[in-house]
Amino acid sequence: MKINKSEIKAELSSIFLNKTFDALLPPLIYTIINSIFGLKTALILAVITAFFNFTKRVLQKDNWKYSLAGLAGVIIAALFAYLSNNAGNYFIPALISSAFLVLAALISILLNKPLAAWASHLSRGWPLDWFWRDDIKPAYREVTIFWTLYFGLRLIIQLRLFFSNAVLNLAWVNLLLGWPAIIAILIISYIYGIWRLNKLGGPGVDEFKNNKKPPWDGQKRGF
Repeated sequence: MKINKSEIKAELSSIFLNKTFDALLPPLIYTIINSIFGLKTALILAVITAFFNFTKRVLQKDNWKYSLAGLAGVIIAALFAYLSNNAGNYFIPALISSAFLVLAALISILLNKPLAAWASHLSRGWPLDWFWRDDIKPAYREVTIFWTLYFGLRLIIQLRLFFSNAVLNLAWVNLLLGWPAIIAILIISYIYGIWRLNKLGGPGVDEFKNNKKPPWDGQKRGF
């Protein structure tokens, strides 16, 4: 099975890639400014940056809901840091997010309803019954296990740096293990997922929706 680069880029762009810049910029601004000018200036500029991203999306008539969620997240993170007067507390929401993802992934595996399948269903709108087939589900379960290992490792690193009060290192780890690493995880998940679906021999989602009888061509694009 051959997957070309343009296919991967199109898949990522349709889901996450166009949102990466908005997600990375506020914490990057916060980290740099905090190390030079101090906490309050860093918090103000981080919030302004997130507000600018949101305003830009609205004026461009782009999908602004993600930027609004990002703005809310930056404001909450800023409040954690400001009220405690502790720069490291800006990253408490990131710790909570990592812990939630690990917990959600583990529970989904235990319930045999893998998180990767739910994520694909919500982003693509494909029928849930397709994901739960015995010749489809193992691919999503294995990808969910991969996600669990990644988010678990990220949480351990974040907690170690947080409790050692290594604010600058924590900031850079959050940046590097945030969207840049997640994009890599998504690329690996996509390539492996398509390969695994074809090995399982189940129907493609369109074949499933059209009640096509075997033999099936399988899922060729989209995971």
